[in-house]
Amino acid sequence: MWRELLPIGRHSDSGGYRRFAWTAADTECRAWFEDQARARGLTYELDRNGNQWAWLGDPAEGDAVVTGSHLDSVPDGGAFDGPLGVVSSFAALDELRARQVEFTRPLAIVNFGDEEGARFGLACVGSRLATGQLTVEQAHRLADGDGVTLPQAMERAGYDPDTIGPDPERLGRIGAFVELHVEQGRALDLSGDQVGIASAIWPHGRWRFDFRGEANHAGTTRLVDRRDPMLSYAETVLAARREAQLAGAVATFGKISVEPNGVNAIPSLVRGWLDSRAADQTALDTVVNGVEKAAREYAQAHGVELDVVRESFTPVVEFEHALRDELARILGKDQHAGLTVPVLGTGAGHDAGILSGTVPTAMLFVRNPTGVSHSPAEYVAEDDCVAGVTALADVLEGLACR
Repeated sequence: MWRELLPIGRHSDSGGYRRFAWTAADTECRAWFEDQARARGLTYELDRNGNQWAWLGDPAEGDAVVTGSHLDSVPDGGAFDGPLGVVSSFAALDELRARQVEFTRPLAIVNFGDEEGARFGLACVGSRLATGQLTVEQAHRLADGDGVTLPQAMERAGYDPDTIGPDPERLGRIGAFVELHVEQGRALDLSGDQVGIASAIWPHGRWRFDFRGEANHAGTTRLVDRRDPMLSYAETVLAARREAQLAGAVATFGKISVEPNGVNAIPSLVRGWLDSRAADQTALDTVVNGVEKAAREYAQAHGVELDVVRESFTPVVEFEHALRDELARILGKDQHAGLTVPVLGTGAGHDAGILSGTVPTAMLFVRNPTGVSHSPAEYVAEDDCVAGVTALADVLEGLACR
């Protein structure tokens, strides 16, 4: 399975993946998922929001155990973020069949669409639509950098955008959702553990800072006569780092757009996107408020106008304690194999976090020896992948075969 997925959407120069929603690479990944489902005799479904499902048993029975993740990527992302969870889900099912277990609850594997938000700027679009956290009207206003709207992209990919919207009936069938994911940090590597259980997802969001100045000639305009928004933006980037350090949080300006974007032209507009995350809401508010305050001071000093827009926000997600504790109990029985199960938080968002307000959810993390993610350097050793599959199979057996 891994060898089949590896070449899809891989960029020849960077070595990273560009599997963006409703593109050719995304379509190829979706075809791969459908092939894996049908090869195992599972019932394949594409829901109203473009999420893919592979069912073992009758979904109408309800109280289903669902696992899976996503197959799309960030720009030049790594091979494991998302796909590890999907591949491991199919492999875990294969393992359970090899054990000849008897399923007492329906089981499903899911591939949620547009989890990374790389194309339209909003993460977890598929799961947000299903839960109603993203309205149809909001979804129709999403557009990529070329001005292509989400409905247009879906239609070009052969899907009817008129069907999108909340899907409470489908979500009502789910009794538990468990997502396996590569750890996006080094906690497990530092502790020496192969697999961990998620406790919570930090609150996080994205804010757009629009600095508006005056375009002018780079060679003939005196420094004192300039209204250069790039200066205010640059100072704000440094302010974000400073505020994050003070609060014990993280803040990143990772995307920028410049107009007119000429080497010999002073910009008229610099648009930067801030991503910030913290262990609690108070710390996050402190960081974002501090960055905005500093940005406004810099803008005023340089004669620049500033608009700040919150484009997305996800509050802290505490995974259901009962399900989390059940995972720990199931995996704790395997101590003879040397498997310990630490519980750790994460600053990364996931579909499991979006679903947590609607269905009981939990997450498993697999060790990442470098801690690098959202990069071609992302890596997981094969024995850790196998440990993750075994842990997921044990969890699914404990939940769906009792």
